[in-house]
Amino acid sequence: MANITTRKIPADAYEILSAHGLPSVLARIFAARGIAHPSQLETTFSRMASFEQLKNSKQIAVLLADAIAAQKRLLVIADYDTDGATACAVALRALRQFGAMVEYLVPNRFEYGYGLTPEIVRLAADRMPSPDILITVDNGIASVEGVEEANRLGMQVFITDHHLPGDRLPDAAVIVNPNQPGCPFPDKHIAGVGVIFYVMLALRAELRERDAFAAAGKEPNLASLLDLVALGTVADVVRLEGTNRILVQQGLQRIRNGFCCAGIHALFKAAGRDFRRAAAYEMGFILAPRLNAAGRLDDMSLGIECLLTDDESRALRLAGELDELNRQRREIESGMRDEAMDKLGGVIDSLNLPDTPANNDGQSVYSLCLYDSGWHQGVIGLIASRVKDRLHRPVIVFARGGDGEIKGSGRSILSLHLRDALDLVAKRCPGLIIKFGGHAMAAGLTIHEQDFELFRTAFEQVAQSLLTPADLIQVIETDGMLEEADLTLELAQYLSDQVWGQGFPEPSFNGCFRVENQRIVGEKHLKLKLRKAGTAQVYDGILFFCAERLPAEIDAVYRVQVNEYNGSTRMQLLLEHWFASGQAQYG
Repeated sequence: MANITTRKIPADAYEILSAHGLPSVLARIFAARGIAHPSQLETTFSRMASFEQLKNSKQIAVLLADAIAAQKRLLVIADYDTDGATACAVALRALRQFGAMVEYLVPNRFEYGYGLTPEIVRLAADRMPSPDILITVDNGIASVEGVEEANRLGMQVFITDHHLPGDRLPDAAVIVNPNQPGCPFPDKHIAGVGVIFYVMLALRAELRERDAFAAAGKEPNLASLLDLVALGTVADVVRLEGTNRILVQQGLQRIRNGFCCAGIHALFKAAGRDFRRAAAYEMGFILAPRLNAAGRLDDMSLGIECLLTDDESRALRLAGELDELNRQRREIESGMRDEAMDKLGGVIDSLNLPDTPANNDGQSVYSLCLYDSGWHQGVIGLIASRVKDRLHRPVIVFARGGDGEIKGSGRSILSLHLRDALDLVAKRCPGLIIKFGGHAMAAGLTIHEQDFELFRTAFEQVAQSLLTPADLIQVIETDGMLEEADLTLELAQYLSDQVWGQGFPEPSFNGCFRVENQRIVGEKHLKLKLRKAGTAQVYDGILFFCAERLPAEIDAVYRVQVNEYNGSTRMQLLLEHWFASGQAQYG
């Protein structure tokens, strides 16, 4: 069962937007997302926050400029997701243009885990020649022990990160993080790639003051890095507001105009997508999974090399390898997802009409913990997300980690703060959790394999204490119903050109339809003909990853989409959720 609700529309904002000429449907959409004036939709550089507002930006710029002048050896410590990979590529591309001696090191998630650990520091120190300075991108704010080890070994650490800090900050030479205490930077949700981009802006300003570009006659154009910034920002699912929206919009415009690095162009080609129609969707769901597949199954250095090379043929080869890794990731994920659902005892009769998961006594359960010794550690987070979406419960999926330990990756629903829930388990059962970390919607942990059932019971007890039965009913927010006059290709094209994402969700609508025709395409998708209730108008529709027949009449939540096929451009309805007529609740 699901409850479909319409986003609230502030009347004042709606009236102002309408008065400035926005059509009613667009005024509705933007007002519901906190836009009170058309100027807030502008994405010019002049509306970006200044790098001078970023705490320690001047300090790190001076330190980097001094290091470049002294030809010190710099080593960027990256992360193994798309935000980390793009941040690494931005750092290396910019620093090399500035004349720095810089290389990178990205931890293998299976050997070293996340961040600047003491093990990674020692690995960096063993390089020949060893680096003078370690620069973290998209990590480091929690690396207290790693920074201590670097200091012991005589290496300075410059931290650039965006994650929330803990109670104790690392003893680094400099920290740049909008979320550290005392930082006035207004856009706290900027991604890791955005932070390092701002650091490079500050460094360029410092080098400009030193006349470092006088001999070359021109200074590096950092706007050339915005394709990477856009990709990393969207992929990290940060709130697309303020500076983030500007960075993404500017990056997308460059990509659409053909001004992107060889690697991004090659990734579009490997995916069979047209870069000229690049949108946030392509960044988050087409390119990012191919880069992430390297970090999940192999080594993210493959993805970073793809983003660093200017050789088009090499970029195409690397993008092809990433595409193949993504195919393997999908196969592994699909098998694990099926096994995960089997482990639930067959409680799901339908993707869209799940029964309430129950235990052996027939009582509702409030959480799900799944483990299989054969599951791949790099994919468990994806499986947790898929199961959570289907059953609307907090889910933790475990895989074997070695030495009698298993590692879990969890995803939660809005009503349960996952990191706080794990903290409560740790307090109630001391010693049960070896280590854990994360935030409200996602977290990771390590436990002993023999303690899995004990942990499952403890986590369920905590979930029951924090959740109510009402929390287990999925709430789907939409932008309401669309009139027939609004369901146009023009609306679909306008919406596809905008920047949507976390905190600024892509518009979805709900309506009642009669299914006039349905057929399976691509072996696993439904191609539909849908007639809007009470009208004669029939629309093209698509429902991905569903091969079962729909009932004759449905309530649907859908997005308006541009479909280009065989030289023809049409509007189609992309179904996100469907319910047999009368099965959905509206509130």
